Amino acid sequence: MFIFAAAAGLIFGLGFLLIPNQTMSMYGVELNDAGQWIARYLGATFLGLTVLNWLVRNAPASDTRRAVVLGDFVLSALGLVVAVWDRIAGSGNALVWLTVAIYLVLTAGFGYFQFMKPAA
Repeated sequence: MFIFAAAAGLIFGLGFLLIPNQTMSMYGVELNDAGQWIARYLGATFLGLTVLNWLVRNAPASDTRRAVVLGDFVLSALGLVVAVWDRIAGSGNALVWLTVAIYLVLTAGFGYFQFMKPAA
């Protein structure tokens, strides 16, 4: 899950940080100046989380690793709620379903490791 989260974070993080208008235009959304800066902040956050997930991917079971899994679960679950809300509200285009799918996979995966899989 950490590798998948890092890969998604890298792709979306770079897109939002470096080319926010082009990234959002794929979703059928046009950004104003403030929206561009918010997208860049989001991209910076995604890239920071990418580094965290990449570095913890092979770490042994520990309280720290479980804390990262819980944080990833909360982030993914909230992202899933926002993505579904976005789709229901009708903003953007059908590509928003990709965001829903990514957050669903991340929420299910991190939820499994946080709540179902016994600690090693």
